[in-house]
Amino acid sequence: MDLDKTSLFAAVKSKLNWLTQRQEVLAQNIANSDTPRFRATDLKPFEFREILRQEKIQLNMDVTSAAHQPGRRKRIRDFAEQSVRHPFETSPSGNSVILEEQMAKMNETNAKHRLVTQLYKKHLAMLSQAVRAR
Repeated sequence: MDLDKTSLFAAVKSKLNWLTQRQEVLAQNIANSDTPRFRATDLKPFEFREILRQEKIQLNMDVTSAAHQPGRRKRIRDFAEQSVRHPFETSPSGNSVILEEQMAKMNETNAKHRLVTQLYKKHLAMLSQAVRAR
């Protein structure tokens, strides 16, 4: 049984991917906090409805024989980035990174990652218990 094809586990995996990418974007913002004219960016919020819509758009060729050509696999686009249009504060060098704000977002992302991981573990335990009960 492939758990990645189960919609609940796929949604959890997608959320974990979003959190990982957000952590990378925030780390990049912090790393460039002294770079002149650097604009802070963040990912668009994780919208479950939009993720489902992207899953429906993805159409790949189904290969049922070794003689079939798989074609070019379409990949679901990574999560889009957005820049802050009107930053709260900008330094004289044009840098819009506020370290306190970025650290708060890092903590929020870390807490959500722990929550989603716990949810994943609970669902695995529930599934395991259901299989053992048979």
